[in-house]
Amino acid sequence: MMKEFAQKYLDVLEGPLKGINLTRILDFDDFYNKQIIDSVLPYENSKVFKDSINLSEVIVDVGFGGGFPLVPLASLNPEKCFMGMESKNKKAEAVKIICSELGIENVRPMHGRIETFEIDLPVTIIFKAVGKIPDCIKLLNISKRSNVFFYKGPGLYDQEDLKNLGSNIKKIEEQTFELPDGSQRILIGYEISPVPRGTQKSNSSQKKLVRISALKTKLFPHI
Repeated sequence: MMKEFAQKYLDVLEGPLKGINLTRILDFDDFYNKQIIDSVLPYENSKVFKDSINLSEVIVDVGFGGGFPLVPLASLNPEKCFMGMESKNKKAEAVKIICSELGIENVRPMHGRIETFEIDLPVTIIFKAVGKIPDCIKLLNISKRSNVFFYKGPGLYDQEDLKNLGSNIKKIEEQTFELPDGSQRILIGYEISPVPRGTQKSNSSQKKLVRISALKTKLFPHI
């Protein structure tokens, strides 16, 4: 099933989107292993991650690039609402075309930044190859307890200091997976509780944030 999905995805990249550099990996076997399997393997093997997605009202992929893991995960969960936030509009528009070509209707790729939104719903947030964990967590405006998961390489602890992330942040998952080519991926997840108002951001800055609940209503009016 996923091999057929991978082939259709690759056909779009090499057809309607040819010339747009969404991924340098265009050999089928490499694309299947390093983009598709890499996107879904943590979901298929981590009960914590899968349960978080199942229980969340919205799943948000930050910095999805060519659509990974956003689109493969959405294909496995057609009943869930997936939002993608990407700082480069060209990539957001390209992934809209990918979803249309693949018939995936539960994804809304957007040109935007996560720090401009208030997470006011139980949400699963995903970062794949986007910055260091402490820096990414600082971008999140959490007013409803949510989970955040990071796809990381095997050198995680050599490159990042994860000792003092905050008293409102609890690690809920850490697993290492091996991809078909022998490379390793670490999935690490945290539960983030809201910080009392006034301790981080002023009320004036809070008012400028767009609420995820309002965005969900706008983007998924029938769900």
